Amino acid sequence: MAAIGIDYGTSNSEVVYFDGQEHHFIKLDPTLEDANKIRSSVFIYYEHELPNPPVAIIEAKVAQIKRSITEQIDKAKDSYYEAKDPREQNIYSDKISDLRSEFHNLPELQRRAIQLLLKDMTVQDLSLQQLAETGKFAFGEEGFRRYLKTPEKGRLIYSPKNFLGASLVAGQQQAFVGIIAKQLAFFRASAETQLQQNVDTAVIGRPVKFHGTRGEAGNNQAIEIMTQAAKKAGFVKVEFLEEPIAAAYKIEQTLDKPTNTLVVDIGGGTTDICCIRLSADKNISLDRQQDVLSVTGTRLGGMECDKNLIVKSIAPTMGMGQLMSNNLPVPPTYFSDMCAVDNIPKLDNFFSDDYGLEIAQTRCMMKDPKLLSRLQTVQEEKLSARLVNSSRLAKEMLSSKKQITLPLHYIEADYNVDISLEDLNRSMQSWLRRVKSLVTECLDNSSEPPEMLFVTGGMSLSPIVQKEIQQIMLADLPLLEGDAFNSVCEGLAIQASNLANS
Repeated sequence: MAAIGIDYGTSNSEVVYFDGQEHHFIKLDPTLEDANKIRSSVFIYYEHELPNPPVAIIEAKVAQIKRSITEQIDKAKDSYYEAKDPREQNIYSDKISDLRSEFHNLPELQRRAIQLLLKDMTVQDLSLQQLAETGKFAFGEEGFRRYLKTPEKGRLIYSPKNFLGASLVAGQQQAFVGIIAKQLAFFRASAETQLQQNVDTAVIGRPVKFHGTRGEAGNNQAIEIMTQAAKKAGFVKVEFLEEPIAAAYKIEQTLDKPTNTLVVDIGGGTTDICCIRLSADKNISLDRQQDVLSVTGTRLGGMECDKNLIVKSIAPTMGMGQLMSNNLPVPPTYFSDMCAVDNIPKLDNFFSDDYGLEIAQTRCMMKDPKLLSRLQTVQEEKLSARLVNSSRLAKEMLSSKKQITLPLHYIEADYNVDISLEDLNRSMQSWLRRVKSLVTECLDNSSEPPEMLFVTGGMSLSPIVQKEIQQIMLADLPLLEGDAFNSVCEGLAIQASNLANS
């Protein structure tokens, strides 16, 4: 029996097995060179027909058809009594008999109801729970390619992790259990195939605070969803470890003496910080909570920067800030709603017909309606996730360039947006202030000062983050070099090995 560490991230996920001596990275996406990482997004789709609507909706449609038949019977009765001769009465009498027979033929009524409902139904009309129960699943780049090719065939859940601590309406919690169970089962099957042994134990990384506004209740809900999903995926033993602490376990192996270390983990959806006592001789201990001097975190990650960059640098080329004929600006909420890929109710509302009509009406009131047509295209063709992904790519390219031209030809032919490093810097300032406030909070709450700094997570590679956090704010702390992308999962794998051997 093997135990694995699972870094279930906002943007990417990873699985690692630690054999006590070295780490083994599980290949999750053979289409990529860096195959041990996979997009966390999931595309749930239908190759052919959509599933039948829920029973309650079918029953409501049957009742509607029955009311229509009853009205026809009443009219036929009136016509019967108004008929001038027996021959005409017989015609209406036969019609009444046929309608009554139709009224009582429940299987045929249900067939008609389903046919009528499916005629106008789209994937967007299906509940998340129905999608999870009846749709096909595609993960990673395969799923994203399917989404780009046929967005109308399914729904892309850009980052399932971001919903776990949020307020979920009836059915959504179980829907996410099902969605994440499919992902974890895929991770487990990949590990078993490559390790050639059964995998029954997992240590799964968790942020200090899950994305959401419900505080501790949201954190408890997220852990409950993940626990149920892991059990459903076939794991017998499951534990959770805060991600910055997991990263600390990995770098601990490189230390030659006990060291208080400040770990700053800036991921795609959350920022987590801890100050922890590290020592190589404690590496096999299962419980290390007594070594944690301070830990804090919040739902503040790289995806926030992607959305901010859209609002600051791309949205103005789509009509944001333009005036309508009444001299009022285009509602700025159009553009924040457009980016809400981590908020299903808000995104569903943005993609609704009523919202599209509102944008069209606003466009008619504009002095220059051309720019807003780009927003209308995103709304009508459901391109929000693709646009946020484009913004993420722009952010990554600006890590090594001072200026880029971002092609958005899937929105409009020859539509390009020039974005500079300075533009990105400006869009990140409010986000950076909040990150630095978290660092200060963690330092203030620690009973002992840190002696070393370790910065991990995808956003730690941003030159802007490195300058603000490492070179300015924490310049007095020696920097501990490590792997920004793999440290968390390697630490989770170490803990999984300890758990399996306990």
